[in-house]
Amino acid sequence: MISPNLSAICYLISGILFILALRGLSSPDTSRQGNYFGMSGMLIAIIVTFLSIGSLSTSLIYVLVLLLLGGTIGAFIAFKIPMTAMPELVAGFHSLVGLAAVFVAIAAFLNPEVFNLGFSGKIKLASLIEMSIGAAVGAITFSGSIIAFLKLRGIMSGAPITFLGQHYINLLLGLGIFILIFYLCKTQSANIFWLVIAISFLIGILLIIPIGGADMPVVISMLNSYSGWAAAGIGFTLENTALIITGALVGSSGAILSYIMCKAMNRSFFSVILGGFGADSSSADLKVQKDKKPVKNGNAEDAAFLMKNASSVIIVPGYGMAVAQAQHALREMVDKLKKNDIKISYAIHPVAGRMPGHMNVLLAEANVPYDEVFELEDINNDFANADVAFVIGANDVTNPIAKTDPKSPIFGMPVLDVEKCKSVLFVKRSLSPGYAGVDNELFYRDNTLMLFADAKKMTEDIVKNLD
Repeated sequence: MISPNLSAICYLISGILFILALRGLSSPDTSRQGNYFGMSGMLIAIIVTFLSIGSLSTSLIYVLVLLLLGGTIGAFIAFKIPMTAMPELVAGFHSLVGLAAVFVAIAAFLNPEVFNLGFSGKIKLASLIEMSIGAAVGAITFSGSIIAFLKLRGIMSGAPITFLGQHYINLLLGLGIFILIFYLCKTQSANIFWLVIAISFLIGILLIIPIGGADMPVVISMLNSYSGWAAAGIGFTLENTALIITGALVGSSGAILSYIMCKAMNRSFFSVILGGFGADSSSADLKVQKDKKPVKNGNAEDAAFLMKNASSVIIVPGYGMAVAQAQHALREMVDKLKKNDIKISYAIHPVAGRMPGHMNVLLAEANVPYDEVFELEDINNDFANADVAFVIGANDVTNPIAKTDPKSPIFGMPVLDVEKCKSVLFVKRSLSPGYAGVDNELFYRDNTLMLFADAKKMTEDIVKNLD
């Protein structure tokens, strides 16, 4: 049995390691070290929690067995999951965090004496408020993450699902939860407690269904924040310092990331929190209308010729690269270009891919040097001076219409100024629009050469023609 003072010190060390983990994960150069800090902090927290329980009872053995089982399943999934499925995996894991918060709140409400919260019908007021809010946020996180998972996986349509009076219904349900929690604190009725959880599950669904596939990166970071606050709320109920610190760190960092992503997409932060953006009629009822516009169609030989005769090439990766798993072939192509003294840079849009940092992780997997990877604000001015832009699987983040058409659902979103390059090589399977459902004007520009093919195969063919 560990003493309370030593337990508090260990939890403090664990919290410091979590803070160092976040700091490390803020840069690709230190991300591996950040992961080590995070794992060390969690290991300390788990060990201290078990030592604080006391004797190795039968119940504790069950917990250890289930912990080992869950850890094994999680490790297997993480090892096997392809990078293209990482966004839905993150959404799925967020749902489990939310569901865990709900289960802990239910256990605390049904057996408050076990958690030193009082007795059934006479639970401490502060604890009742904490567990109610933790359960509500956890339920919203769970159901919202499930919807995000279904949209990302393609099981459910990625288009916004809207109906008349949707925002007002969300508002009424939200107010209803606060009113029910108030009456729960007065009556401690089990029926009201279950009703709070049920309505919270419904709100999670209603918050996410009006958000389209193009906005999923923001949804992922937002749900990450929700899961953190749910964990922090339950941490107060359990009086667990490590859980409070961890939940607060995840919640606040997720909220900050959501804010950054909203700025990158020119969205309202409060609209994201309330599930309102992406639900306007202009984006929901948008029909892709393409005129018979001429496009220049090229092949791998044409692309290789243009890049061999360039002095600088900017590569713009997108989700199409992730789907095709083309990052390794891309690295091979870049290595050959560098042998000809061609300057190579990578331009990363904040919402490229299906989750924050998706492209950075893929490029790191292919051992792309960190000093060649630049964010939008750092490289956008360089497109005008570059000879070739090689767009591999990106779409909405390169669409010039975001700067010219006020009626477009992506109007105002900062985009990469790819069209300013002397030549643009655009690798894509077809002329189909991106997640926002908007035709990309860049396809039809005079300086654009479309390379219709699978991203990996086209890149491999270019490599062959660079010999």
